Amino acid sequence: MIFVTGGSGLIGSFLIPELVKQGHQVRALYRGQIPTIADADKVEWLEGDIQDIVLLQQALQGVNYVFHSAGLVSYDPQDKELLKQVNIEGTANIVDACIEAGAIKLCHVSSIAAIGRPPGKDLLTENSKWDAAEYHSAYASSKHLGELEVWRGISEGLDAVIVNPSVVLGPADWNRSSTRLFKYVYNNNSFYTGGKANFVDVRDVVEAMLRLTFSEISGERFILNSEQLAYKDFFEQVAGCMGKKAPSRRVNPLLAEFVWRAERLRSWLTGARPLITKDTARVSAKSHFFSNAKVQKAIGLEFRKLDETIAWTCSELLQQQATK
Repeated sequence: MIFVTGGSGLIGSFLIPELVKQGHQVRALYRGQIPTIADADKVEWLEGDIQDIVLLQQALQGVNYVFHSAGLVSYDPQDKELLKQVNIEGTANIVDACIEAGAIKLCHVSSIAAIGRPPGKDLLTENSKWDAAEYHSAYASSKHLGELEVWRGISEGLDAVIVNPSVVLGPADWNRSSTRLFKYVYNNNSFYTGGKANFVDVRDVVEAMLRLTFSEISGERFILNSEQLAYKDFFEQVAGCMGKKAPSRRVNPLLAEFVWRAERLRSWLTGARPLITKDTARVSAKSHFFSNAKVQKAIGLEFRKLDETIAWTCSELLQQQATK
């Protein structure tokens, strides 16, 4: 029996069907309504969230493996408390429930945001140190502190692995997660930032999670990353696949600093969420590369080429739009 959190998210929507396909019994947590994913009728769904400790204790009865993919991705200052509740306190609840249940292996989905960024280092690995004195976004801090809860569990005897995906690409809800990058191009927006980002295919993330979890590996973290690409090049590839015009107006760092301040004022006046925040403006200007050497050595995983992932995602999203 396997328990999955975040079943309606991008990773969960590909993980659960694969688990069912492999013949596992799957129990999954959902909020609101059962997600529309492949083989949803073969899953035991539990309504609730990771803040409900009693529910988690009940959910883990008879469970052997837990895939904790639930989490909040947000760079909006309004979500600082919610990030703490979901990414830190929620993870602590999962860890405690696993320890109490016993004989469970946990796969925790973290993020490259939780990887340290030492000054002067452009190549980052699992061993890159986190400097608490440096400025970190509320999201990055929440993922780092969530990881610490897993390490705490490991020190108490929990069998666990941690994965740190880069920007996960795959077809999902237009308005959630990385899929908004594709929507941005689809809607014919004009601006792009001069930074670079690291990307990985959701199918590779799921494959890595399965291989690591169903192995003897424990007490380790693994960066999951395929390639690094400039935002300009990424948007051009997406535009080419979607038959759209690529964003052509570069936003320099000075303009980005002005834009996020203007967005904060607009948000304060209207109550609407800002389209660009201080953290998104500054994160998008970075150019670190996250090494995938450790996971390749550990399980021999070969990552899909980014152009293949972009083409597949665009095709699936356009098909979704055509059926609406």
